[in-house]
Amino acid sequence: MERIFLLEDDEALGRGITMALEGSERAVFRAGTLAEAEEILSRERFSLLILDVNLPDGSGLELLKQLRQRGDSVPVILLTANDLEVDIVAGLELGADDYITKPFSLAVLRARVNTQLRRGGTAQPERLELGGYIFDFGRMSFSKEGVPVELSKREQQLLRLLVENRGQTLTRAALVDRIWTDGAEYVDENALSVTVKRLRDKLEDTPSRPRYIKTVYGLGYTWAVD
Repeated sequence: MERIFLLEDDEALGRGITMALEGSERAVFRAGTLAEAEEILSRERFSLLILDVNLPDGSGLELLKQLRQRGDSVPVILLTANDLEVDIVAGLELGADDYITKPFSLAVLRARVNTQLRRGGTAQPERLELGGYIFDFGRMSFSKEGVPVELSKREQQLLRLLVENRGQTLTRAALVDRIWTDGAEYVDENALSVTVKRLRDKLEDTPSRPRYIKTVYGLGYTWAVD
C-alpha cells in the first residue's frame, strides 16, 4: 500500500486532492497545519509527501528543511503560489523533488505523483562515481579527476537526468519539461542547447567531440555508457 501525506490548509482543495489520489492500493493522510504535520511525521512513514508552502502557522519549506537535515530522503512535491519564484528556488535547493504551482489540474498533480512514486521504487543514489567523475547530488559537490567542478542549478539538473538514465536517449522535450518546470509558457529553444554546451565544457576532455554527453540527432541527448 502506497501511503501519501498531504499538508494543505485549504479544506476544499485538500479533499479534492485526496479524492484524486486515493485508490485501492493508495491511501492519503492529511494535515492542515505545520504543527500537526510535524507530529504525524515524527511517528509515521510515507511513500511521498505533498507539502503546501504557505500555511497558517509557518511554511512547508521549514518542514522540508527539517526532513532533509535528519537524512530523510522521502520524495517531496511542493505546492506553491504561482507568483512566488523565490519559494520554488528555495524548495529545490532544500531538496524538493518536484513542485506544482497553484492553480493546477488534479490530473497533472496525479501524473507528477505517479512519477515520483515510480522513482521511489528504484531510488537512485545521491552519490555516483563514473570513471574519473564523482557526482554528489546530495551535497551538490562535483569533481573530475579529483578537481572540483562548479555547476549551476540547471547544469546539475541536466546532469542528474542524464546520468540517472545513462545509456538511454532523453528527448529535448522531456528535458525541457523536467528542467524548466517553472510554469513559463515559453522557454527559449536555445536554452537547453546552451546548458548542454556549458556542461560539456566543464566535464568533457574535448567538448567538440564529447565522450559522454552525446547528441542523438533529431531526438535529444544521452550519457553514453562505455
